[in-house]
Amino acid sequence: MHLLFDLDGTLTDPFTGITRCIQHALGELGRPVPPADELGWCIGPPLKASLATLLGPEHAHLAGEALDKYRERFGVVGLLENEAYPEIRGVLSELHRRGHRLHVATSKPTVFARRIVDHFALSEFFSSVEGSELDGARCDKTSLIAHVLQQQGIAPMNAVMIGDREHDVIGARANGVAAVGVLWGYGSRDELNAAGAFMCVATPGDLPAAIESVELSQAGRAAELERLIRTIE
Repeated sequence: MHLLFDLDGTLTDPFTGITRCIQHALGELGRPVPPADELGWCIGPPLKASLATLLGPEHAHLAGEALDKYRERFGVVGLLENEAYPEIRGVLSELHRRGHRLHVATSKPTVFARRIVDHFALSEFFSSVEGSELDGARCDKTSLIAHVLQQQGIAPMNAVMIGDREHDVIGARANGVAAVGVLWGYGSRDELNAAGAFMCVATPGDLPAAIESVELSQAGRAAELERLIRTIE
């Protein structure tokens, strides 16, 4: 199977870097700066839209400028104010050992995502690291996952998206890909289930068994399709 991993809230916890960079951007524009513990909801969704919400209707037109201010700090300091979840490296190693091909699929710009994956010495596990462009292209998970499938020549039934927010699940389902929700990030079980996750897992150590469950389900779907085809013929 091809396993597509979200980055923020799934492989690493970026809370400190992202919230400090948001605070920096808002402060640079002279806007009110919320405390960090009120900004967790910004981790996962496309950032420009979140900045527009924080700026409010009268100043939403400054979202592009706010994003530039955010990146000024993030590209130098913020992307390293981050930490890999403790079990992640071992789980990636195990999934790789089982023959799965691993990919990163993140709304974060590719140039930052690759630096983060390299920084945490996780590159050896991934066949590709794909994100958005700095101009905003592919910042939504639907177009991003479509891009990864096309670039890597992956059939949707041979892929699983793994992420912590509804955007991961919605993007996966829009492309015919099963999604496994993770509960150690920034989304809730209710959010992930409502979006249509195949299942949710509580810890990284639960992922290998979850992937096995998806594989069994996909095999059953393939067998049923083959049976229907034979019936029609």
